[in-house]
Amino acid sequence: MSTDGLQALAEQARFELECLGYPAREWVTSRMHDGAPVYDVVIVGGGQSGVAIAFALMRERVTNVAILDRSPRGLEGPWITFARMHTLRTPKTVTGPELGIPSLSVRAWWEARFGKASWASLGRIPRDLWQDYLQWLRTIVGITVTNNAAVTDIEPLADGLFAVHARIGGKTERRLARNIVLATGIEGSGRWLVPEMFKALPRVRYAHTSEAIDFAALSGRRVSVIGGGASAFDNAAVALEHGAARVDLFVRRKALPTINPNRWIEFAGFLRHFADLDDARKWRFMTTIFGMNQPPPQDTFARCARFANFHIHLGSPIDAVIWRDNQVWLSTPYGREPCDFVIVGTGLMTDLTARPELARFADRIALWSDRYTPPAGEDSATLGGFPYLSGNFQFMEKSPGAAPFLKHVFSYTFGAMPSLANSAGISQLKFGVERLVQGITRELFLDEADQHLEALKAYSEPELDMSVFEQAPSGVSHKVA
Repeated sequence: MSTDGLQALAEQARFELECLGYPAREWVTSRMHDGAPVYDVVIVGGGQSGVAIAFALMRERVTNVAILDRSPRGLEGPWITFARMHTLRTPKTVTGPELGIPSLSVRAWWEARFGKASWASLGRIPRDLWQDYLQWLRTIVGITVTNNAAVTDIEPLADGLFAVHARIGGKTERRLARNIVLATGIEGSGRWLVPEMFKALPRVRYAHTSEAIDFAALSGRRVSVIGGGASAFDNAAVALEHGAARVDLFVRRKALPTINPNRWIEFAGFLRHFADLDDARKWRFMTTIFGMNQPPPQDTFARCARFANFHIHLGSPIDAVIWRDNQVWLSTPYGREPCDFVIVGTGLMTDLTARPELARFADRIALWSDRYTPPAGEDSATLGGFPYLSGNFQFMEKSPGAAPFLKHVFSYTFGAMPSLANSAGISQLKFGVERLVQGITRELFLDEADQHLEALKAYSEPELDMSVFEQAPSGVSHKVA
């Protein structure tokens, strides 16, 4: 590991940022409200998306920004909490958080820390080292995050501002803001889904894949995992690696998907311009993508398959959950299976009303079901429940004129998928952050356009010095008519 290499890289990155620093003038007017400062932007979430958005705003000279994250420093995002794969799912060549600055790229960081040969031999980036990279980038570009800050409420105020209420370090505080960005992760437009039937079990007998799980306590136990996605397989693998006596994975589908549509969409035309499509074609793309589903990555599947005590049950939805005589029984179309612990990997549900920060106005946010009626045979209740966003990630009004403040709330979450093909993942950062930040700077400029006009009229800094006439060489005369 090279400390000197990282130091040299940091200096190079700062030099590159200076080279690309035009225009350098800050242009947004600072504000106060009832004696308190007003932030131009409050970003909820300090993971990779929140940091990248703050960095992009900084480069646009919007610097009066606050970032609030509910986790302690170093634990932002999923990478070393509930993400349980060994490596990222994306190719190592992925870009995004560095915003096009070569010396801030993950490759530059990796080679400075581990050497060029290490990068050349690397398959995919380990998730814990991705987290290390994000922390390094945040430090180098000067992004400050307020940690242990859980946002509990966003209150629209009468004068067009927002009061962002949060529990910060155990105390209730508020931040005033002109614009809000929700960079709250994959679950940021809803909640993790645990079917009601599992809630009949004692709480110590089940957990969702998004929760902390004591895998060591599952050694010698029989574990059932519900779901056929990557996360379900990840959790099954960790249980097996911790010595579970048997792991059964139950999948509703009769066959696992083998083709990943998320790999297909990774080209500039789609990622940059999907948002420019008409609603009908957006809908068809999304029903196709959602219908194809995603397979578990090959290495994740192999991680489970190498264990003889791993069993997959296809075409096996859970019909009932029974708790009897201190034993869990799962009923499927093929009979009942006993287990000691259940890991629920049934994903998430889009439901804006489930978000405490949106509770005041979730019912006024337009959903796809409010704006688009698909042709017969193309119905999807799932897609219809997603928020219908602007081309810059802004919430829109369910009833025009009823909630104009919504244009100042930006949703950079999985909820943006049908509107912008953006799931707030790494692959989309390069394109999504640019769109979102343009939306914020547009709102800030338009809001102050009259002030800028008056400032232009009052502008009086001279650029031409006529005194050169008086200093002309002998024998040279000038005349101004």
